This record gives sequence, C-alpha cells and structure tokens, in this order.
Amino acid sequence: MPDSGGSARALCPSLADELAMFSEFGTPTTVGVTEVDGPSGRVSVDTFTNEFWTSKQRAANRLHEVSYRACFKPQLPRFFIDRLTGAGDVVYDPFMGRGTTPLEAALAGRVPYGCDVNPLSEILVRPRLEPPGLDDIEARLAGIDSGATELAAEELAAEEALPDDLLVFYHPHTLRELLALRRYLLKREGDGALDAVDRWIRMVAVSRLTGHSSGFFSVYTMPPNQAVSVESQRKINQQKGQTPPRRDVRELILKKSRVLLSGLGNAERAVLSGVQEQSLLLTGPAAATPEVADGSVALVVTSPPFLDVVDYARDNWLRCWFCGISADEVPVTVVHDLSTWQEAMTDVFLELSRVLRPGGHVAFEVGEVRAGTLKLEEAVLPCGMRAGLGPVLVLINDQEFTKTANCWGVSNRAKGTNTNRVVLFRKR
Repeated sequence: MPDSGGSARALCPSLADELAMFSEFGTPTTVGVTEVDGPSGRVSVDTFTNEFWTSKQRAANRLHEVSYRACFKPQLPRFFIDRLTGAGDVVYDPFMGRGTTPLEAALAGRVPYGCDVNPLSEILVRPRLEPPGLDDIEARLAGIDSGATELAAEELAAEEALPDDLLVFYHPHTLRELLALRRYLLKREGDGALDAVDRWIRMVAVSRLTGHSSGFFSVYTMPPNQAVSVESQRKINQQKGQTPPRRDVRELILKKSRVLLSGLGNAERAVLSGVQEQSLLLTGPAAATPEVADGSVALVVTSPPFLDVVDYARDNWLRCWFCGISADEVPVTVVHDLSTWQEAMTDVFLELSRVLRPGGHVAFEVGEVRAGTLKLEEAVLPCGMRAGLGPVLVLINDQEFTKTANCWGVSNRAKGTNTNRVVLFRKR
C-alpha cells in the first residue's frame, strides 16, 4: 500500500482502467491527480472526473422515495456495489441517514448493515427491508381508532401537549387523526407489539408529516426533508394567506404506500427476504460499533456530515416528536472546525478498518463546501491513511443539479456542490 510518492492506482487497476475509459453518457473521463500529505510523506492519488451515474441511467426502485436531508442518489452506492462486491457480501453505511446504501445493497442481494446516531434512521430504514403487503397495511389502518370524534380546538389542545402549536401545520381534524395514530404506535411500541405493518405505517406517516403539496398532512411548508419551526410556519401562513386544509391521514398513508410498493414484484420481495434476516441496523456513534464483527464487511459506502452544512436535529424535530423521541437528546454533532471534523473522521476510519475484511473497500462520499473553497476529499484522504487504509482513487461524479437542488436556490456550477466526490480506500 503506497503512502508516499507515486500513484495509488495499482491497488485497483481494473476499476481505475474502467473509469479512465468511461464514456457511457457521451463525455470522456478527465484524469488528474489529487496530492495530499500522508503519514509518511506526499501522496498522489489518481482522480477521475466524469458523469459516472445519472438518474436517467437506471430508474431506482420506488422504495427509495422517502425524503431525508442531504442524501445521495441510489445510483452512487449501486455503482460500487456492482463492481466491488458479490451476492451475499456485507455492505455497510455507518452514517445511513434514510438508508440509501443498505436498501440498495439489499435489493442487489447483499447483506445490509447500517448505523446512525439518529434513531429516526432505523425507523425509516427497517420497514423497507421487510415491506408488508398493501392489503395488510389497509386492514391495519382500518382497525386503528382515527380519533375522528368532533372536538373543539381548545379541547384538542388540552388533550395533548403541543397540538396548539401544531395547528399552524395541520387542520384540527387532521391533527386529531395524527394524534390518534401516534398514540396507537407509541402504545404498540411500549407493549413490545410493534410489527412490520406498524413499522411501515409509522415510516410512511413520518415521511408525510410536512411538505409542499396535497400529498402531505400539512399545509404548504418547506420541502419535505425538514420541518421549519412553529414561528417560521406562522410567517409562511401569513405570507401566503393560507390556513391548513383538512387531510385524510389514512388515505395519504395508503397513497404513499402504493407508490413505494409499486416497483416491488415477487422477485424483488424474494431478494429482500433472502437478506433481511441477516441485516444489522444500529443506533449509535459510527466510531463505536462493537456489534459489527471484525473483518465482516466487504464494502462501506457512506457520506458523513459535512461540517456545518446541515442541522439534522433541528430539521427533524417534528419527526422526532411523532415517534416519541426527544430531539434535544439525539447526540447529533454539528462540527464547524475542519481539524475537529478530521479527528472525528479518523476515529470512524479506525473502526471501519477493524470491520473491513482484507481486500475490502470504503467508498467515502464528500462534497465541496463553503462555496467550493474547501474540497473535502483532500481533507479526508489523510484520515483514512492514518487508520491504515490505502488510498485507491478519487472519483468525481459531475452532473447537473436536480429540481430539488434548484428549489434551495443552488444553481449549477455556482456553489461547488454539484459533484459527488468519492474517495476510495482499500484494506490490505
């Protein structure tokens, strides 16, 4: 494993050669070099820039369509899963978020492992590894008390903590239905009776809490991967002259369930069933995962928190409330200082080095932050090397922004965030 001088390309020549010759989407690959200071001197790592995957290339399974802030496309993990693993191998994401890597790994017949410090992650991921049938979902919803008895808003506010504030998002009848569903789910969880159908209903409800269309429970608000504060929503309502319309909670859960399950045939269900029982989903810090056995992982595909770009705790306060989680107690760290971030990532890499099998890989996706002035691949390469991993290459997937990115006021090639920058490491 070279850690000073020369190129790391010899560690994975077949992939490097494929990337160098890649032109599937009509443009040739640009080959360059990323140079950083390693533990034993200057290191040069071959860097390949092109559009290596695109949403037009292969439609992702509809099961992925659960919103979460700062998540990558399923095509990213699939690119590495197809090339660096075989059927039955363990694929792991220590910062799994909404679970793009574990789900895509499971759909590819790999064993999905995931970890996240936020307990919402497992709530969003596990149900899609064991999806129930639509008839079972409909029957379960029909059996849950909808809370549809007529109550005045004042009585509603007295019945539960918080709803008076939540009326800025929801019509009183909608909120009443949500409270009834929340009570049911929390009781089932407390009784140890929460099953795959309940978990699915909770996952879909969490994904529908707020959004910008009639497919969500709320009045118009920010995009569905975050919840604004109560005061911010009051301002939105005033600016738009809007009041929350009545929504049918059951019908919207069924509607979203139909979409999520629409791409799931018998073959896909069989693949998921074949790996689901071996899956491992953890809630805790990525740098301390004793539940993952030494040398058990073939491939890690992950994307860590990017310094101070996203405040996950603030974004998810309403989702946490619905699931009975105290958002203030979720130990999500927002790091502002690069050196502190590098120290944290080095600790993670030490743990990844432990769980990787010999010859296993880490595909570590980072981005350009701070208006493109900071390229995190240059910051993360020394972290992996300090943990004893060999740098293989840097892959930069360069493509146009989606509508979602543009709705945040981020234009193509303007803020340096329109690339996936993946550092690939290998364990000797």
